[in-house]
Amino acid sequence: MRATLLYGAGDVRVEDVPDASISLPTDALVRVTRSCICGSDLWPYKSKPAGADGQRMGHEFIGVVENVGAEVTTVKPGDVVLAPFVYSDGRCDFCAEGLHTSCRNGGFWGVGDVDGGQGEAVRVPQADGTLVVLPVGEDDALMPSLLTLSDVMGTGHHAAVAAGVRPGSTVVVVGDGAVGLCGVIAAKRLGAEQIVIMGRHEVRTSLARELGATDVVAERGRAGTAKVLELTGGDGAHAVLECVGMADSLQTAIRVTRAGGTVGRVGVPQSGDIPASQLMFAKNVSVAGGMAPVRAYVEELLPDVLSGAIQPGRVFDRTIGIEDVPAGYAAMDGREAIKVLIEP
Repeated sequence: MRATLLYGAGDVRVEDVPDASISLPTDALVRVTRSCICGSDLWPYKSKPAGADGQRMGHEFIGVVENVGAEVTTVKPGDVVLAPFVYSDGRCDFCAEGLHTSCRNGGFWGVGDVDGGQGEAVRVPQADGTLVVLPVGEDDALMPSLLTLSDVMGTGHHAAVAAGVRPGSTVVVVGDGAVGLCGVIAAKRLGAEQIVIMGRHEVRTSLARELGATDVVAERGRAGTAKVLELTGGDGAHAVLECVGMADSLQTAIRVTRAGGTVGRVGVPQSGDIPASQLMFAKNVSVAGGMAPVRAYVEELLPDVLSGAIQPGRVFDRTIGIEDVPAGYAAMDGREAIKVLIEP
């Protein structure tokens, strides 16, 4: 089968790999019908040292179940299913607490002998706990929005929940990538009254306005902070969604947080210089969030996607076939695309 491998910075290849197959009774075999490239995929794309062995890529996918192991009971061949960006058993104490990313029997796609999502098929470990059956056909028009539930929509929602967004809240979203845009959707869905997005790319911030942002701040650093404070009457925001993962973006998030407010941090950390202590202490700012347990949010968000109440699939602005995945990485890295959808 064909699958995506990363051999080093900028070196993405689509190659033949061994066919995915069931190896454990708790596995399912899923034929991938939709996958995508994530902003977090760009970090190794920019920095991975060159090597002889390629790293399997992709952690967001929808597909059709082809076969199941003897112990699988919740999915069957023919089901259209969604896979969150980690697999999990759904039974351990962490899963019971809604923290599927810390599952005692879980793990990550593309690690060890587990297939990556940017390929033609995937062996899904812990299929009963991982896969969500979708009540649609494999070519339903809602597929782009449904695919976001595997990661970016759930991650934006996690930022909003962690930050304590409430009806009437003032919210700032730091970052105009796919997660930030989904954070705007989440904040609006939870009843925020004012939503400020901090981003410099006009195409993205224009989409953010369509999705619910009330204000845009293109400035960065101290100038950006000053502009947000001006927009929020000098106080800052009750809730701030940090969707970038850099030291300066977290510093900005803390600066634009109202005294007593909360930062919902979901940007994958990319720096050892994450700031905070004295400024957070002085302002009594809480920082919550982390790796989003998106599996815990699927049932909550799925009805709104199916009804069209939210349309997170709008973050996809380019669609490619699997053989064009290297070009898709280049487009996202060059800021020519927000998020790339991969179809058969």
